[in-house]
Amino acid sequence: MGEKQQAILMVLNSIPKGYVTSYGNVAKRAGLPGYARMVCRVLRELPDRGATPWWRVIRGDGRFGMDEDSVSGQEQRQRLRAEGIVMTASKVTGPWW
Repeated sequence: MGEKQQAILMVLNSIPKGYVTSYGNVAKRAGLPGYARMVCRVLRELPDRGATPWWRVIRGDGRFGMDEDSVSGQEQRQRLRAEGIVMTASKVTGPWW
């Protein structure tokens, strides 16, 4: 794994429980502004989906990046609810990190 991916993973692992953030914000905090798509790729290729809080990353407009009917989309919503995140069927209202 390269330096950019490592930087993204470090940021992902520092997202506090009970907060959400955007793909773009993860990239920016990793020192990679404009690399939101790379964040998506890193999340998609996670070797251990239980160890890195991928479910805390959503789109910048508060909408989910995954379809509600997908297994991952359902898991994301379930994990966020368990952390007390406020959301509607298609959007998260926060709190934001």
